[in-house]
Amino acid sequence: MTVQASASAGGRPEWVNMMPAVFVVLWSTGFIGAKYGLPYAEPLTFLLVRLGLVAVVLTAVALATKAPWPKTWREAGRIAIAGLLVHGVYLSGVFCAISKGVPAGVTALIVGVQPLLTAALSGPLLGERVSGRQWGGLLLGLIGVLLVVSEKVHFDSGNAAGVGLAVAALLGITFGTLYQKRHGTAMDLRSGAAIQYAATAAVLAVFAPLFETMHIRWTGEFVFALLWLSFVLSVGAIFLLFALIRRGAAARVASLFYLTPPVTAVIAWAMFDERLGLLALAGMAIAVGGVALVNRA
Repeated sequence: MTVQASASAGGRPEWVNMMPAVFVVLWSTGFIGAKYGLPYAEPLTFLLVRLGLVAVVLTAVALATKAPWPKTWREAGRIAIAGLLVHGVYLSGVFCAISKGVPAGVTALIVGVQPLLTAALSGPLLGERVSGRQWGGLLLGLIGVLLVVSEKVHFDSGNAAGVGLAVAALLGITFGTLYQKRHGTAMDLRSGAAIQYAATAAVLAVFAPLFETMHIRWTGEFVFALLWLSFVLSVGAIFLLFALIRRGAAARVASLFYLTPPVTAVIAWAMFDERLGLLALAGMAIAVGGVALVNRA
């Protein structure tokens, strides 16, 4: 009876079944953390401090716990490339697009294409098959995201640079997910993540001084946002993402990103009293249905 209580009907521990839901909630708080922190630091500078801090902490953890490190420079290089795509290109693209004046709703729409793009590429790149029912679920999820953010979308067609950065973020998270699935599933999360964050921080250390003043206002809000994004997002959510990639097909994992805009909207409603209209509520239900269809097919 004890074993039955601790495992799901499919024979998996209950905490494994909860991983997708926990990931979605943690990932969704990233936009809230950015709302708190970006007013006090430029985007690349913010990311440099954040990822550099995490790299130092995870390196210490990996050494203290005697985590295995890559055996060859080629293996370490592949781990670093996945990190540069997921952490460097994606985060920098999102943060810089918003700082350029692209509304968060438009950015969410652009990045929201990621599950469909991942599904389209997972066949030729990973040999994974996406069923017709899963394609239907992916399309439903995209429709749900469109409805959730529709009330907040205001697009300035003149902001081509910002839109280009959002597209770069889309490509970063898509190819980063696929590359991690293909080359990084065997990496130790402690040492592997330390390598990824250190590599990304090193690249940001080159580009941030070229494009930004690197001035930071060390307010309480900035410190809170920094610590939250560093450890809840860059450690907790990313560890869960890589664990999910290791366990599931790329298209199924990517479908979870459809739930980020609805959950972010709920958090913003609770914290900032942002309005949730009927279209947003309907979109949430459709997005959840779409993700359920993808993962049960």
